[in-house]
Amino acid sequence: MHPKIQVLFRHRSMEMGGVEKVLIDLLENLPREIFDITLFLTLNQGELRNYIPKDINVITFQKGKEDMSKNKLLKTLQMIKRSLILLFYRKNPKLLYKKIIKKDFDIEIAPTYAEFENILSSPLKSRKIAWFHTDVSYDPDQKRVLNRIHNLKKFDWVIFGSKQTRDVIKDLYHIDYPKSSVIYNSIKINEVKEKALEFPIDYNHHPIFSSMGRLHSRKNYHTLMKIHRRLLDEGLIHAIAVIGGGNEMENLKRQARELDVEKTFLLLDTQTNPYPYIKNSDYFVLPSESESYPLTIGEVMALNIPIISTDVGGIPEMIDHQTDGYLVKPDENSIYEGMKIFLTNPEIVKKIKYNTEKGVEKFDNQKIYDAVTSVFLNQYHLNNEGS
Repeated sequence: MHPKIQVLFRHRSMEMGGVEKVLIDLLENLPREIFDITLFLTLNQGELRNYIPKDINVITFQKGKEDMSKNKLLKTLQMIKRSLILLFYRKNPKLLYKKIIKKDFDIEIAPTYAEFENILSSPLKSRKIAWFHTDVSYDPDQKRVLNRIHNLKKFDWVIFGSKQTRDVIKDLYHIDYPKSSVIYNSIKINEVKEKALEFPIDYNHHPIFSSMGRLHSRKNYHTLMKIHRRLLDEGLIHAIAVIGGGNEMENLKRQARELDVEKTFLLLDTQTNPYPYIKNSDYFVLPSESESYPLTIGEVMALNIPIISTDVGGIPEMIDHQTDGYLVKPDENSIYEGMKIFLTNPEIVKKIKYNTEKGVEKFDNQKIYDAVTSVFLNQYHLNNEGS
């Protein structure tokens, strides 16, 4: 019997987000008879830390905010101490592995660009794998983009979250990644359907668009709110419910007051179970300026809710325009026209709603787990051949 392959995932924390959900899913479904999996969390922080499978080895480095003092001054001191410790070990990765991680691994994985340098600075003779989900064409910081795409070249293998994510780097920067593959994120169709029934949601307004995402400027919710006001001013009565938290929350609240839409543009913050909010809406809108292969699209299809989405990243690989969803450009007028069609043309909505039932068949999770397993096995065997 061959020894299990030792795999290390490194991640910052487990706040609710797309990458974190993908990570949890992989931890749940990679075959235990082949892999012995460890998750290193820099911060023991976030709603999803309680969802890490119990048979995963978890190493937590520093306390999360949830476990710090409620006293404001003491918490500030704890945060300063935490930052200094993290800085020290970031500059001394050998000490981190010797004193904290204390184990050898065959494969080390960066599930997101935030972990690229941490994995690349590892002193272990492991195979190093990066996951990349980001559409670089929407990042105005060229120095940051170039740093990420050149770091990707240093990995033994790169997994791109969509075909577009890889292609756009080639188109814009003429950089190829021969040591790479495209593996989509899995979507838990049955689990989403079950969770959507856990509690009732009764919106005061109908029709209502739901939306879900982190409140970041590139998610374009500030533009969605302007569109909402335009449609109301034309007499097209509706509401929008946005599920998600983030650093744009205060800006959006201020904008809602200025546009007088506080009662119809609902900022619902992060929800551990967002699916009842989506299931009880009439439509779903994703206004993002950039995405890779968002789980949300498949999840909304599973709930049989008609989708309007911007045609960014890998989304056109998920939605067939005017068949099981409606694609628009990521600008105000295009999103406005799409939402107006949904509010005024029930036949298009009815057709899309009908087709979402077949649309979910395109998401085959077992193929995804098999593809990831194959990459890990190939890298392990290459490492052994080279030793």
